[in-house]
Amino acid sequence: MFAIVDCNSFYCSCERLFRPALEGQPVVVLSNNDGCIIARSDEAKSLGIDMGIPYFMAKPLIEKYKVATFSSNYNLYGNLSWRVMETLRILIGQQYVEVYSVDEAFIDLRHIPQAQIMALAKKIKTTVEMWTGIKVSVGVAPTKVLSKLANRLAKKNKEATECVLVLNTPNKIMQALERTPVADIWGIGRQYAQKLLANNILTAHQLSKQTLMWAHKHLGGVVGVRLVRELQGNPSIEMQTPLICKQMIATTRMFGKPVNNLQHIKEAVATYTARAAEKLRRQYSVAKAITVFIVQQQPANNYSGRYKHGPSISASTTLTIATSSSGLLIKQALLLAEQLYAEGGSYKKAGVILSHIAPNDSIQCNLFVANNHTKHNKLMQAVDNINFAMRNDIVKFAASGTERNWKMQQNFISPRYTTRWHELCLVH
Repeated sequence: MFAIVDCNSFYCSCERLFRPALEGQPVVVLSNNDGCIIARSDEAKSLGIDMGIPYFMAKPLIEKYKVATFSSNYNLYGNLSWRVMETLRILIGQQYVEVYSVDEAFIDLRHIPQAQIMALAKKIKTTVEMWTGIKVSVGVAPTKVLSKLANRLAKKNKEATECVLVLNTPNKIMQALERTPVADIWGIGRQYAQKLLANNILTAHQLSKQTLMWAHKHLGGVVGVRLVRELQGNPSIEMQTPLICKQMIATTRMFGKPVNNLQHIKEAVATYTARAAEKLRRQYSVAKAITVFIVQQQPANNYSGRYKHGPSISASTTLTIATSSSGLLIKQALLLAEQLYAEGGSYKKAGVILSHIAPNDSIQCNLFVANNHTKHNKLMQAVDNINFAMRNDIVKFAASGTERNWKMQQNFISPRYTTRWHELCLVH
């Protein structure tokens, strides 16, 4: 058996955790730059606030019903996510937990006797909520796909299931499959859903009755075969071990307002490069290639006054010697930014991507270039230690600027209750 633990309206739950008065009240969380709605509480959903719509379009409803609105607070969400996942590791064992996303984790329960599954699922839910304050749903079934399906039904019928559903008999599995539209199956995207509907396959149960040959032909080869086998109750998607080292590291952000100044573009690129280099050093790696891109902005229409993305342009370079030094990477990134910038242009977004990543103890040297990796490594270690202790990038490169007028807007940001001493929740 496999389980998936899914945090209910995770971002909204994080915001409610330190504001109990919001319990039972409608809450929404906005995307970067306060652009679109990316999380809604059940109460907000019932008001007709759609997922993904721009904030300005939902604003009349939000103001009418006094919906609590928050900017994305990734420091808070990341820390609470870690707490949830660490709780699961303590309860079940690290080797049995696969973190699937910031608010979801698969658990391998094949070593647990069938008779104990329901009690364990309830214990997982109770313990996570008690230890972290984040409400979760638990779906359990013989395969990963079926566990996702069970979790969906558990959340859809919260009162009846108490957010825990175990599909441990053929009859329960069949009923769940019949109640699930094909568009709601994990792994079925919009195009495949339309294709299945055109073939008169409307439910997960109907899809599970298809042959593996049909799945191979119509659902993307081996991936489709695995999906159908999982729906039939045959485990075909194994637990994944976490990637210790990423093969590509990117840092991208929307600007808080349109940028048409080369100096501001360079400040943003330098800032994002330093952030990517910090991630690189955390996994004890170096990068040999760097890519910088900027996204132009074009007016959407005169009626709304809103803007849309224009074309994205990028440039890349390969370093003589792989490095994790922020200074060396920033130097190359700024040269690329100068190549990309066009006078008179207006830009909405920029990003930096580090690639050709390798462990920092296996740097291939260049006969004609001095290797100062040890010296740079000591400097960066000192900078990282200071910034980790003092927070807020107290030590940064001058190229990153001081005012940062281009910084992303977060007009409704909540305190970082769990990661900043001066933002701890006060209890009176």
